[in-house]
Amino acid sequence: MSNPQQTTKSDPYITVCDLTMAYGDFVVMKDLNFTIDRGDIFIIMGGSGCGKSTLMKIMVGLKEPAKGRVLYNDMSFWETDPSDRMNIMKHIGILYQYGALWSSMTLAENVAFPLEEYTDLGHNDIGELVSLKLAMVGLAGFEDFYPSEISGGMRKRAALARAIALDPDILFFDEPSAGLDPVSAKRLDDLILELRDSLGATVVVVTHELASIFAIGNNAVFLDPETRTMIAEGNPKVLLENSKDPKVLNFLMRGRTEGHIS
Repeated sequence: MSNPQQTTKSDPYITVCDLTMAYGDFVVMKDLNFTIDRGDIFIIMGGSGCGKSTLMKIMVGLKEPAKGRVLYNDMSFWETDPSDRMNIMKHIGILYQYGALWSSMTLAENVAFPLEEYTDLGHNDIGELVSLKLAMVGLAGFEDFYPSEISGGMRKRAALARAIALDPDILFFDEPSAGLDPVSAKRLDDLILELRDSLGATVVVVTHELASIFAIGNNAVFLDPETRTMIAEGNPKVLLENSKDPKVLNFLMRGRTEGHIS
């Protein structure tokens, strides 16, 4: 399969138009405009408190914007009827920051849950798919383990297996590397790349982790809490090389020396 990062032809999939995010009268971000192409690994980046996770919640249907639109294939998510909105959501997989696995369920039961809820598959077919999804994230043979019996990195991968249970077109990750050691974080980054290619999915990642941003991201938006709007967009490596904005450069060069990033 060809690498979507090497595709030069634009293929818009998700478009954010004139978006304002707010809690009551408090505006978190305003005037957000960006496009995510099909096959992108798109990074929502910025410092703590800039609204990265809030933006993700709006894009996946968990919070309504104060103003503006989110388009999926030219269909306005928040302006369409509930049945069309639900159909869009069925094509979305989400990995939450702390995995959000059910502690009382085995890994197999966690992964089986969306298959039982949203498909008409029988017990045996679901079992086969669960084993396949766990194998895809390197957890073959761990079907009967409970979340408390495995490491943090393994819990993240189990949650990822659940997120891809329905073969989503779009995967959202909220701080996927949070709480992981560098080796586990690198393994998760590699897994995200593999799944993007094997599933043909578009990936949106909320993160402030530089290693992940440069390892997997081919497109990005930078949210600035001071101006309460986006101040940069594009490939993170290109932004590092070409941006003149000190806020963007300070963020992308934290703890690094010139020429360190390849």
